[in-house]
Amino acid sequence: MRKVLCIAFLFAPLLAFAADDAPLPVIVDTHADTPTEYLKHPFDLGVWNTFGMVDYPRMKSGGVDAEFFAAYVPARYAGKGAAAYCMRIMETIHEMVDDYPKWAGFATSSSEIRTITNNGKRAILIGIEGGHAIEDSLDLLRAFYRFGARYMTLTHTNSNNWADSSGDAAKHNGLTPFGKEVVLEMNRLGMLVDVSHVSDKTFWDVMETTKAPVIASHSSARALCDHPRNMTDDMLRAVQKNHGVVMVNFYPVFLSQTVRDAAKKRDEELKPQLDALKKKDPSQGDVYDAGKDELYKAHPLPKIPYTVIVDHIDHIVKVAGVDTAGLGSDFDGIDETPSGMEHIAKISSIRTELKRRGYSETDVRKIMGENFMRVFAEAERVAAGLRK
Repeated sequence: MRKVLCIAFLFAPLLAFAADDAPLPVIVDTHADTPTEYLKHPFDLGVWNTFGMVDYPRMKSGGVDAEFFAAYVPARYAGKGAAAYCMRIMETIHEMVDDYPKWAGFATSSSEIRTITNNGKRAILIGIEGGHAIEDSLDLLRAFYRFGARYMTLTHTNSNNWADSSGDAAKHNGLTPFGKEVVLEMNRLGMLVDVSHVSDKTFWDVMETTKAPVIASHSSARALCDHPRNMTDDMLRAVQKNHGVVMVNFYPVFLSQTVRDAAKKRDEELKPQLDALKKKDPSQGDVYDAGKDELYKAHPLPKIPYTVIVDHIDHIVKVAGVDTAGLGSDFDGIDETPSGMEHIAKISSIRTELKRRGYSETDVRKIMGENFMRVFAEAERVAAGLRK
């Protein structure tokens, strides 16, 4: 017994060092459209706001360590200055970090996320939303990567010149040959391939093409809500095989079939008013968005509890394992949230609900962010190999 105690005493410093050296778990949200709101009307990110869904104090309160701010490029810019607009909103994201050095740091790698968060700050990253932003140019794709973009959603609601969207008519039957080049170049760069918003055929083409794990930055489970933005069980299993991760979206229309049906009925009833707004603002810009928001506020959808988010996590875990689930809120890009998930400070409630449902601390950490961190690190490893 004395020998065992002596050995333990001798190795105690080494064991303590190993424990201290282990990376702290990180909570990651992979999609917030806050930059679009900030670009329209800049506000103080360093105070707890009563409007919007994201600011740095609320991130800290919710325990969110890392956030991907979306460089969302509206479809109206496709073929009409999409790259310039993308650069503008990416620069805005840099300003949102640079102007708040006490709160945040800009990250371009998995290791930088850990360094920034270990120093008590929020790690901010860029994800491009809408592949039309690259204007069919691999050179622009490389430039966006150099400027800090670490994922790109291949399409938005519009099919582009090389990939079909889930929200538009198919033009190519999935990915074109150039679309496959885009995926492979993203692999080489270390830019994560994001399959949210893509058509089913585009998804399967991506899975056949990619050499690195993929992400769905803000999608949910189609088995629970039959929306083309969501992932089928076969897709979930394919992402599992690819060692990727599906980040659950918080939008009630993607979470609840009841809400989805109510939204479809509302859009049918409001079609005359929406068509009138389109005539007033054919580009569907700020005037259209403001008018639509007012119409939607006057015709609210049924409310659902935030625990439905965890229902989708449960389903993904059941179908594709605990390593395949994560969080992609879509905060500030959605006009409704579940009750109890009104802003980013509420994300900690998901951890509590996961624990209540019997998830281990290890699995909770995976879902809350470590699954994404693993995928990001693996994409970086693949890129390093491809560049050799």
